[in-house]
Amino acid sequence: MTTTTDPLVSTDWLAAHLDDPTVRILDASFKLPGVTPLPREDFLGAHIPGSAFFDVDVISDHGLSLPHMFPSEGHFAEGVGALSVSNAHTVVIYDAGGWVAGPRAWWMFLAFGHTDVRVLDGGLQKWRAEGRAIESGEVDPVPARYTASFDQGFVRSRQQVVANLDSRAAQLVDARPQPRFEGSVPEPRAGLRSGHIPGSRNVPYAKLFDAATGTMKPLGELRAAFKDAGVDLDRPIVTTCGSGVSALVLTLALYRLGVRGTALYDGSWADWGQADGPPVASGPA
Repeated sequence: MTTTTDPLVSTDWLAAHLDDPTVRILDASFKLPGVTPLPREDFLGAHIPGSAFFDVDVISDHGLSLPHMFPSEGHFAEGVGALSVSNAHTVVIYDAGGWVAGPRAWWMFLAFGHTDVRVLDGGLQKWRAEGRAIESGEVDPVPARYTASFDQGFVRSRQQVVANLDSRAAQLVDARPQPRFEGSVPEPRAGLRSGHIPGSRNVPYAKLFDAATGTMKPLGELRAAFKDAGVDLDRPIVTTCGSGVSALVLTLALYRLGVRGTALYDGSWADWGQADGPPVASGPA
């Protein structure tokens, strides 16, 4: 099923498709380390009817020390198949609100070849504010067959980003809050240096949505946020953040603005900011 070229769907649209057998709904909520209750516990307490929980820490490469790195094709296929998702389904992803994680799962599906995927505008925050139905407790999805085909162009490695320091072929755009980008506050993950990748620009992801409603801002305001940060939408862009999650809020906004071909630095600051990592800059961009 195809709805629109816009990667977002409204709460009205989802409410009208709750019983549509061609639609699968996933809660991809995520929190920074140490924040409780855990996202899965929140899911058990309240979720959109018919949804399953997409755990970015489970559907990831467990052979790496970095958090929730992209998994193999087989692991992704096994993980989403267990959530009752097949290649034929329209996948609608939401998070708790605040846009921290839904776009990450959206980008993963696109990277693994699933183009019929959308993000719920406003997430569970807007859904509940409108008084819509919720469920609680465990769910037991019926496993489905899923085949994944990974496009490496959707992500960048540390080596590629290091090479870009000299070539400046792509613009690096960091989604972290300004104090973390400038290095004036410590990182939430222990042992990481503070600051940003040299030459990168800062578009804090929270600037791209309305905190009161949880919805993403109009296209004109999205465009202005990138322009004000010195980002040229006609040049290649790689997004980054703390650990490769909130960067995809930027990617989603860029996608809505018609920008294609962006990539994610999957390791992000959890990789770059290590004590023995590459050069670090501090202060304003």
